[in-house]
Amino acid sequence: MSRNNVVIGIDTSNYTTSFAALNEEDGDVLFNIKRLLPVKNGECGLRQSDAVFAHIKNLPLVMQEAKEALSDKNIVAIGVSSKPRKLPNSYMPCFLTGVAVAESLSAACGAPLFEFSHQCGHIMAAIHSSRSEELLKKKFGSFHLSGGTTELLLTEFKNGDFSSEIVGGTKDINAGQLIDRVGVMLDLQFPCGAELEKLALNCDKKVKIPKINTNDCYINLSGVENLAKKVYADTNDKEYTAAYVFEYLGEAILKVSQNYIANYGEMPILYVGGVMSNKIIKEKISSRIDSYFAEPRLSSDNAVGIAALARNAYLFNR
Repeated sequence: MSRNNVVIGIDTSNYTTSFAALNEEDGDVLFNIKRLLPVKNGECGLRQSDAVFAHIKNLPLVMQEAKEALSDKNIVAIGVSSKPRKLPNSYMPCFLTGVAVAESLSAACGAPLFEFSHQCGHIMAAIHSSRSEELLKKKFGSFHLSGGTTELLLTEFKNGDFSSEIVGGTKDINAGQLIDRVGVMLDLQFPCGAELEKLALNCDKKVKIPKINTNDCYINLSGVENLAKKVYADTNDKEYTAAYVFEYLGEAILKVSQNYIANYGEMPILYVGGVMSNKIIKEKISSRIDSYFAEPRLSSDNAVGIAALARNAYLFNR
């Protein structure tokens, strides 16, 4: 192995264009470049056609940004997220932009190309950044909470990739959707998680939430949006409304996690996705669940997990 050998990861989600590189030798992150896709004020996301166009504009820029760091490096493998989940019918056009670039790079430099799902990239990014590689040797729970996904998974690492069974999550809107919808209601810029968290952390009032009902390992979150709207209408207090949303979400995630452990036995749960960068939710869970979390910068969409999966596949197949 050589410190000049690197593995590339590319991820083109509906939120972010991501390009990362890891050293082949030890898996250290050489760079992790991310560019958010632009969203107009007052809107809660992008149509796929707009996301594809944004990635086409972003990809040359992130490549140019990485040019100097790669100038003396030898690319030995490339990983790319080609679909949202590891399922036969999983598909989103935005991922095809990353695949096109990855296939072009692979053809140009002769490095092998490995395809993974966006969700598996999230799981690996959390394992990589939390230094919890022991999870790769046993079954564990992974709770993926983002704008596009709220799924609780029984997960196992097999043949260089993750095998997961969906056993819980949301029955309606996703946790990230709830955060963004409330944030837009409060005139915040999409994606709203970071700004909404700042408001919540400034709240100095005790937050009261209603009893949370779950259907085993599943929960409905659309009603929380209506509750938050009423709270804001009654109080005109943005900080309290933000704290209310995160208090409710944290309790809901905790309750679903406890139900999961009751059903499947004691095992660690890995929390992944942009929602899990939230300090309020993390603190509520970490003291009561055997849990692992990605670093905040690797909780949101990124290509580091894809690069780490590709490095693992490259070393295994070499």
